[in-house]
Amino acid sequence: MSIRVLIVHDQELVRTGLRMIVASEADLQVVGEASTGEQAHLLARREQPDVVLMDIRMPGTDGIEATRRIVADPLTASVRVVILTTFDVDDYVYAALRAGASGFLLKDATPEELLQAIRVVAAGEALLAPTVTSRLIREVARRPGPSARSEGARVLDALTDREREVLLLVAGGLSNAEIAERLVVSPTTAKTHVNRILSKLGYHDRVQLVVLAYESGLVVPGA
Repeated sequence: MSIRVLIVHDQELVRTGLRMIVASEADLQVVGEASTGEQAHLLARREQPDVVLMDIRMPGTDGIEATRRIVADPLTASVRVVILTTFDVDDYVYAALRAGASGFLLKDATPEELLQAIRVVAAGEALLAPTVTSRLIREVARRPGPSARSEGARVLDALTDREREVLLLVAGGLSNAEIAERLVVSPTTAKTHVNRILSKLGYHDRVQLVVLAYESGLVVPGA
C-alpha cells in the first residue's frame, strides 16, 4: 500500500521538484499540492494523506497554523506533518513542533534523506534532522520558565515509573525497536507503552514527548 503524500509550498518550482522526487518511488504517491496553509488543511481533509511536507513561511495561513489545524481536526488527526525549513532552529520550527509536527527536515536535505523522512514519519516515528537535533533540544530547554517546568512536572505525575522510563528513552531518540531492546521487551510492548503515554497526555506525536521531557526537567541537557 502506497504512502500518500501532500506537498505544501508557496513556490511552484519547489513543489514540482518535490513531486518529482516523491513520485519516483513505487511505495509513495503524491495525492495533492497546496500553496497556502488554508489549502493544505482543506486538501488534507479531502485526500487523507499519510504525510504532509509543509513549508513554514507562506502568505496568509502559514505552515505553523496549518499544522495546528490539521493536528487538531478529528478528520486529519492521524496525518503526520514534516516541516521543511531553511533554518536550523528558530521560533518557527519550535512553534511548529509544539503545534504537533512530527519533525522537520532542512531544505538542503538530499532526495534520499527526504524519502527516508517520509517513510520514517509514516511509520509513526519522530523525525529530527540529525544536524540540528542537539541545538533544538537546547533551545527547548532554555525557553521554559518556572511555571512551564512546574506544569511539565505536573503532567508527568500521570505517568507510571515504567512510562517515565520509556519517556526518557523516547527523549533520547530511541525507536520502538531500540526501546524494546533496552528494556528487554517485545517491540509490540514498547509500542504499546509509547502509545499509552501519548494517550494519557493527550499528545499527537513523539516529538511532543521529547519537548515535554526537556521542559519538565526530566531530562537535563548535558547531564
